[in-house]
Amino acid sequence: MDSVRYLNQLAARFPTISEAATEVINLSSILNLPKGTEHFISDLHGEYEQVLHILKNGSGTIRQKIEDEFRSSMSERERRALATLIYYPEEKLDQIEAESRDDLSDFYRLTIHRLIRVARVASSKYTRSKVRKALPAEFAYVMDELLHEREGVHDKEAYYNEIIQAIIDTGQARPFIIAFCRLIPRLIVDHLHVIGDIFDRGPGAHILMEKLMEYPKIDIEWGNHDVVWMGAASGHLACIANVIRLSARYGNLDTLEDGYGINLIPLAKFAIETYRDDPCTCFDVHYRENSYDVQDLEMDRRIHKAIAVIQFKLEGQLILRRPEFEMQQRLLLDKIDYENWTVTIDGQAYPLEDQYFPTIDPEHPYMLSREEAAVMSRLKTAFMNNEKLQKHIRFLFSHGSLYLNYNSNLLFHGCIPLNEDGSFREAVIAGRACSGRALYDILELYARKAYLGESGTERDYGQDILWYLWSSECSPLFGKEKMATFERYLVSDPKVQAERKNYYYSLIERDDIVDSIFADFGLDPKTSHIINGHMPVNLKKGESPIRCHGRVLVIDGGFSKPYQSTTQHAGYTLIFNSWGLKLMSHEPIVDAETVIREESDIHSEGTWIERHNIRIAVADTDIGRVLKNQIRDLMELLTAYREGLIRESEKRR
Repeated sequence: MDSVRYLNQLAARFPTISEAATEVINLSSILNLPKGTEHFISDLHGEYEQVLHILKNGSGTIRQKIEDEFRSSMSERERRALATLIYYPEEKLDQIEAESRDDLSDFYRLTIHRLIRVARVASSKYTRSKVRKALPAEFAYVMDELLHEREGVHDKEAYYNEIIQAIIDTGQARPFIIAFCRLIPRLIVDHLHVIGDIFDRGPGAHILMEKLMEYPKIDIEWGNHDVVWMGAASGHLACIANVIRLSARYGNLDTLEDGYGINLIPLAKFAIETYRDDPCTCFDVHYRENSYDVQDLEMDRRIHKAIAVIQFKLEGQLILRRPEFEMQQRLLLDKIDYENWTVTIDGQAYPLEDQYFPTIDPEHPYMLSREEAAVMSRLKTAFMNNEKLQKHIRFLFSHGSLYLNYNSNLLFHGCIPLNEDGSFREAVIAGRACSGRALYDILELYARKAYLGESGTERDYGQDILWYLWSSECSPLFGKEKMATFERYLVSDPKVQAERKNYYYSLIERDDIVDSIFADFGLDPKTSHIINGHMPVNLKKGESPIRCHGRVLVIDGGFSKPYQSTTQHAGYTLIFNSWGLKLMSHEPIVDAETVIREESDIHSEGTWIERHNIRIAVADTDIGRVLKNQIRDLMELLTAYREGLIRESEKRR
């Protein structure tokens, strides 16, 4: 009965034998096309110029298409100029039009011809129907004509030249070129995977979020820097304090004030009044040359200290409220000797580098002062009522998750928490002991309750879970024994500042460990890969992004500028196309203006992780499996029609 009911539902969509058979033919043709290109990127950290350029050039894929198509017919300079135009069409056209004193008709005509050739190559692996859906509405018909040869046209060259001339004569050349330039990257990359940490450190997380929201096919595996912003947007005070502290630490308060329009004046006034006579030297600002107004330095140090102290208090309250999180060792304000100005950590007393804490009551060290509570109340309202921030966070929830199985790749940001012997480490969440995939699943469940659930106990617990994901030793997004924020500010001994990594990072070279992870997540160990970010690959120490014979790929390569002295370059990405899996290593760009003016590009080096002699088809992918199931169901429907079990629709026959 269930089968008949389902076939009747399917018959409503395909009411005749002809329509069902046509759909089978269409789906079968799609199965034999080459798989679409997947682009993997991680640890963006607000570095919008570098990241946007890599997104625009598809990690060098567009430049390679231009090289393949025009190497013998265009000079290297012309190929560079065409690539720059595709990446930055409006800016490059502004430059060309400003510098040209001649009629630009010949330039427009030649450029459109070249863009058509690149777009044809980029669209060759898709059905005509899919390409049509990607075309901009205002030029859809014309682009479709130019990309696909019309049957029955006697002189095709003259036909297409007439179309292009009409575009120029009607003054539509510039918007048409821009539309084509925006179409090509969309055709080059079919699916974008963002493996966490869009926020913090760099100045443009809000710019990146706006760009990511334009992608038709995208998934995001949340990073620890993402979940703390998600918690802040939900109104969680400890997460709000962390977000502001990190912004202050990296001289990046403009992201909050200008990027999101969050009012920090109440916090600034409180900081100035409370720490007026305090140089706050332990709370320095790690600002960037040429992009930070040093006149703000003294005020930002005071804001930095004010919010850090508030954070320590709020986190202490949370740890006391959630003993099941087992983070009592991070309670440090009550371990301070306020007469001798030392703090006891793991049984040893260390001198404090800062001895001015006017808002801490030694009898109740985790209680906010009245003024601190008022500031946090104002900030909570500002975060929760910020339309732009809420839009971005809703997108993270709707397009994101803690992990993803996709085309035999396991994607997650941080790690699978492991014990020293390689077994999965357990954590107690909501009264349940969980590890491995089960730990990921329950943490994601409560992360969603934090933002999407109804007000009440479970939502409150979920908000605390978002903070737990940010900083707990058992968090798969954090993966260290502690977040030594307090020690790094206030204790000079490097031993207590150290943050030991989870055993995952040392054991991941072992095949048996990797096999056990794949088994737990339901993947075939023979064909699958782990792709994660989070820990910058330290080339100075001889680390490699390729682990366990290419079965594990760590693609945090240093988009964040503070890491680049360690990583020795500016980021890794992955390209998974119909020929295989390729790791890309990128050099930094100066800025977009220089790229446009000098027609330069990021220098990228590619290493094949896997290279196939026969192209991977759609049939070999997760989408292919879905299409095969649809074909099977349609074949059953055809059988039911032909055997008279289901009647064709008279109206559509």
